[in-house]
Amino acid sequence: MKRGLILMATAVLVAGCGSGGSGGSGDGDGQPGSSQQGQKPAKVTLEWWHLSTAEPLKSLWAQRAKDFEAAHPNVTIKATVLENDAYKAKLTTVTQSGKAPDVFVTWGGGVLKQQIEAGLVKDVSGDVAPVLDTFTPAALSAYQFDGKTYGLPTDIGLVGFWYNKRLFTKAGISAPPATWAEFLDDVKKLKAGGVTPIALAGKEKWPGHYYWAYLAMRIAGLPALTQAGVDHDFTKPDFVAAGQQVKALADLQPFQKGFLGAGYGTPDGQAATVSNGKAAMELMGQWAPAVQKDSGKGLGDDLGFFPFPAVEGGKGSIGDAFGGGNGLSVGADAPTEAVEFVTFMTQMDQHTKAVEAGGVLPVLKGEESAVKDANLKQVATLLAGSSGYQLYLDQAYPPAVGQQVNDSVAELIAGTKTPEQIGQDISEVAKSE
Repeated sequence: MKRGLILMATAVLVAGCGSGGSGGSGDGDGQPGSSQQGQKPAKVTLEWWHLSTAEPLKSLWAQRAKDFEAAHPNVTIKATVLENDAYKAKLTTVTQSGKAPDVFVTWGGGVLKQQIEAGLVKDVSGDVAPVLDTFTPAALSAYQFDGKTYGLPTDIGLVGFWYNKRLFTKAGISAPPATWAEFLDDVKKLKAGGVTPIALAGKEKWPGHYYWAYLAMRIAGLPALTQAGVDHDFTKPDFVAAGQQVKALADLQPFQKGFLGAGYGTPDGQAATVSNGKAAMELMGQWAPAVQKDSGKGLGDDLGFFPFPAVEGGKGSIGDAFGGGNGLSVGADAPTEAVEFVTFMTQMDQHTKAVEAGGVLPVLKGEESAVKDANLKQVATLLAGSSGYQLYLDQAYPPAVGQQVNDSVAELIAGTKTPEQIGQDISEVAKSE
């Protein structure tokens, strides 16, 4: 999500995207960011791309940039802040042209690996070696490949159901469902009670892929998803069964009116629909409460959380988590100050402020006590005790494959493709990569 990993860049570029330090950070001795005796450090403009458009991170990250500038008078940080789909589209366009921002948000996984192989991302292993032990292994894993580190995490979490307790009670539901069969029954109860069961941002597609991904995890198991990344075969019976269960849900017509054209964080989108009490739940990452508050009225004490249910007879465990987090990577041509900024953003005294504000979950050892919100504590507890972890499929697999997963699941939910057809379509793209 998450996910929650925004088009003209608002950044002022020194010599094109990703070149914030080229020509701007040298100071006459050939070493970027250093200064000769008696000289002030050369002025540097860092281009920083992120997607924290909602509070509290929107203001927190802006303040962190100001704090860094205050400590580094020669540095100016120009932030480009975009929502999820716009961010992914803009970053894809820029990286395909052979460039990268100086500092940018990444979800890690297959997308980051492809950027690394294209020579767009700096290997920061040596620079961050002194602080690596301060991070939890789960949070760090998405940004490490072949023993090298290409980014540092700022958030980690999992996708689950955020629900309106009052609407559940109204429909006669006394406790969240533990199994998929119970979940489908609860959807029927909510509809019978005049309540829209689920809000979905159908226009943006990525929220819909969570359903198929989780069902594939529960039915086929985590190893099957890993194997599919190797043999490029998404037509196996368990994947078809996952699609059939997505179709079974869609056939109940559980989503809000106009969901196929709905965005995620817009005033009339998925988060706002739940936040304003117009739908009982959404399947979303750990950032959901913050986006709900930012885009709608907010549910307050009526907001609850439950993990994605188990599927009877499935090979996967209900303890297996699906999700991800945000991290910061550095462009290959970025000045040394870019790496300094990333380490600054992930220092305990800086990062814990974001945890305390409810904007992110712990990525540093010892931050757990800073989680104050009861729902987020539940997420953190589930994450800490998870039996396995699967990164978002649109990030775990190469970009083209991830996009096809999103597109195909959207077609399945819309009723224009069958479970068998989407498996074939995803396989076809995977084999061409």
